[in-house]
Amino acid sequence: MTGEQRLPRPLTSAGSAALAALLAEPVAALVALDFDGTLAPIAARPEAVVPHPGAVPALVALAPRVGQLAVLTGRPAGEAVAVGRLADVPGLVVAGHYGLERWADGRLNSPAPHPGVASVRLRLGEVVAAAPAGTALEDKGHSLAVHTRGTADPTGTLQALRPVVEAIAADGGLEVVPGRLVLELRPPGIDKGVALTQLVAETADAAHASSGAGAVRSVLYAGDDVGDLPVVDAVTGLRQQGVLGVVVCADSVESPAKLRARADLVVDGPNGVVSLLQALVRALTSAPG
Repeated sequence: MTGEQRLPRPLTSAGSAALAALLAEPVAALVALDFDGTLAPIAARPEAVVPHPGAVPALVALAPRVGQLAVLTGRPAGEAVAVGRLADVPGLVVAGHYGLERWADGRLNSPAPHPGVASVRLRLGEVVAAAPAGTALEDKGHSLAVHTRGTADPTGTLQALRPVVEAIAADGGLEVVPGRLVLELRPPGIDKGVALTQLVAETADAAHASSGAGAVRSVLYAGDDVGDLPVVDAVTGLRQQGVLGVVVCADSVESPAKLRARADLVVDGPNGVVSLLQALVRALTSAPG
């Protein structure tokens, strides 16, 4: 049973130090997680994703025990809340569209979409319509994603489409970010690393305003894909500022080797992430004081 497992030991000394700091001073900790592939198994279609059955209960139990709990996702924030059944997690912040959107306390803050998204939507739709059967276009409003998981040759189709997708993105002033059998066209200058760094600053500011002290001293982040790689760089930068950090790879056969190699801790997909969250809850519940 996952709930009976102990806290795993990080592979790096930096990760071990960060986990120890989180356990010693959880009120000064930020725990942030990706959604797809981390809190929920990957599905053939984005709308078919269902969170791991233990994910929301673990988040609900962990939320009051740490300074801040967050989900950082490429999905629209409101969609992630609905699909992930996250509305019941107290105090949760959901940074959607890689940080462009923010959901908290039942309220959604969303800016106007980048004009390039509208300018390339039709052209990209035409490309997808002419692509092999099973190719799908996901319109996220702030970004567009081409999925090839449903095709007979997902990897080959993705590689064949990439040059034309990149050309269309460039015409609209967008960038192409690859993921698990997906190419996403999104506005430049946003990623989960930027979103995490902003959350650390905001959490520290809020703590200072409410109590006169309380900067974030430790961060734990769990992710599984290429879009989570910027978080590794962000955690490296935060460490240089005195904020300890541990990066967790929710590993699978589709996870990029670079994320696995740079992570401080590797667990077995959403099952491993939920086990980790459950172990954190038990450790923080049994901690003295």
